[in-house]
Amino acid sequence: MATLEEVHMTLKRIRLELARTPDFPDGSSQHGYEFTAPLDDKGHLDRAGWSLNKAGCTVRRFWKGDDDEIGRLIHRRGGKWAFSYKEGDEDDEPIFKFDRHNFLIGEYVSVTEHDGVQRTFKVIDVA
Repeated sequence: MATLEEVHMTLKRIRLELARTPDFPDGSSQHGYEFTAPLDDKGHLDRAGWSLNKAGCTVRRFWKGDDDEIGRLIHRRGGKWAFSYKEGDEDDEPIFKFDRHNFLIGEYVSVTEHDGVQRTFKVIDVA
């Protein structure tokens, strides 16, 4: 098992921007997420690292015209990941197969947002 020091070293800041949609045919850098999470050497989420540093796994949702939302990356029973902004499940944004994604620049991730619509986002940066 990783030590807390090792986990801090593996935390990455990942930026997701809205991919192409009918409303945004070129995608949008003004709509997306920045979140912090531990990644393994292949770019997958490291659940053990997340367990050791839940407080450090934060998310910021930015959407032009709306206030930023600040929350946490959470892991639910059954292996499901979500972005959560308040206590309870009603505001959670489930992330489709988040545990299977490679968080590498150019890859795509789908998030079911507050309005119930699943949107696709592109990984723009991993630092």
